[in-house]
Amino acid sequence: MAAAPRTVLISGCSSGIGLELAVQLARDPRQRYKVVATMRDLGKKGPLEAAAGEVLGQTLTVAQLDVCSDESVAQCLSSIQGGEVDVLVNNAGVGLVGPLEGISTAAMQNVFDTNFFGTVRLVKAVLPAMKRRRQGHIVVVSSVMGLQGVVFNDIYAASKFALEGFFESLAIQLLQFNIFISLVEPGPVITEFEGKLLAQVSAAEFPGTDPETLCYFRDLYLPASRDLFRSVGQSPQAVVQAIVKVINSSRPPLRRQTNVRYSPLTMLKAVDPSGRLYVLSSHRLLFRWPRLLNLGLRCLACGCLRSQVSPDPPHP
Repeated sequence: MAAAPRTVLISGCSSGIGLELAVQLARDPRQRYKVVATMRDLGKKGPLEAAAGEVLGQTLTVAQLDVCSDESVAQCLSSIQGGEVDVLVNNAGVGLVGPLEGISTAAMQNVFDTNFFGTVRLVKAVLPAMKRRRQGHIVVVSSVMGLQGVVFNDIYAASKFALEGFFESLAIQLLQFNIFISLVEPGPVITEFEGKLLAQVSAAEFPGTDPETLCYFRDLYLPASRDLFRSVGQSPQAVVQAIVKVINSSRPPLRRQTNVRYSPLTMLKAVDPSGRLYVLSSHRLLFRWPRLLNLGLRCLACGCLRSQVSPDPPHP
């Protein structure tokens, strides 16, 4: 007898990774999932519904969910039959790039309200039922910026660091209830979200920032960031494949890095846990040797280092 399909609740499905994941799970040939694809603004559901096609209303339903609202979270969960979620995928998030002096406190708080507290709010809401059933899986779309800081991404990286610490702590307790946590940590992902963000900050004024810092941001960081996306950026589909593998795993890992070509950059911190090597190398490449940085990115783009790194560290 076939097992009953698992209910998968995914946040942030209006585009990018969330949309791709929702459609792929809903189209599973074995029909192992009932997908509840959510977004804050249902006015943006058109692309998702078009991509879902015939599975819309069958294995995929669309629901409104604002992760920053307790009321919205409660209302969304109440609309799920039985109110039980087997797999929660925390994908909703916002970005923030730019010189710290030119970013308002309100903008910083918005990043944490969505990326950190929004995720915590969803987890807190589904945990009681998961604990009663003594089963569940929580998947978090984190970032390599939850493992290492990146220049001019101070607040965004801080929100991802917070997620990493929160879930690494929570995972210990939840194993007692047979609930697993998986952190998926992609590097640069080529999405409409990322493209719009870079376009916006390119034209932003950042009042209160000194001219020298603005020059570094516009003339060094932004070109290097675009080169990074061109060289090691991956598609949403590639990240989705990693998430699907995690969801289908009998022993879900706590962490999974999804972009092999980004691994040489994360290895700098692994070689020197103090962080000094990573900070000094990043500083010199961006501020002193930008041509060498560009050459290194081209090397990563060609994949010549691919055989020297592994995307999946061993798990006990």
